[in-house]
Amino acid sequence: MLELEHYGRQLLDFVEAHAHWAPYIAFVLAFGESFAVLSLLFPATFVLIGLGPIIEAGGIDFFPVWAAAAAGATLGDAISYWVGHYFKDGVRRIWPLSTHPELMDRGERFFHRHGAWSVFLGRFFGPLRAVVPLIAGMFGMPNVLFQMANLSSAMVWAFVLLAPGAAAMKALGW
Repeated sequence: MLELEHYGRQLLDFVEAHAHWAPYIAFVLAFGESFAVLSLLFPATFVLIGLGPIIEAGGIDFFPVWAAAAAGATLGDAISYWVGHYFKDGVRRIWPLSTHPELMDRGERFFHRHGAWSVFLGRFFGPLRAVVPLIAGMFGMPNVLFQMANLSSAMVWAFVLLAPGAAAMKALGW
């Protein structure tokens, strides 16, 4: 965990020094956090949370960073959906999912219990975020319904991660 914190701190230091990169970094982090298999290996939530204060303190416009994070999360889940749609149950044999069958089973139960809402709600729960879009594709959730839940949840998720830190810095007058 210490290595991950070190990586995160380096990335945040980079954004502080190169504010114009903030939207691109937010996009890549959100994409990695949302893309099915990659998200299990790419925990970026804490770095995205750390971007919030840097946005305000560095005088970076909030909207482009928020939009980039929402777009990255949307794209990551959309690709995951299509992977599930194409490979169906074969995704269970893809590493690292093949070594975590309980995660797929948990995601499947969540999907069957909550239907379209599982895509929206799953975005906010780390392990489920990694598999719910795959499962939605596997079980043939209509694409339009999936994308509506995907886009709306990505916009809310990005806002929830970035806005509190930016607002706190603004309130403190930094």
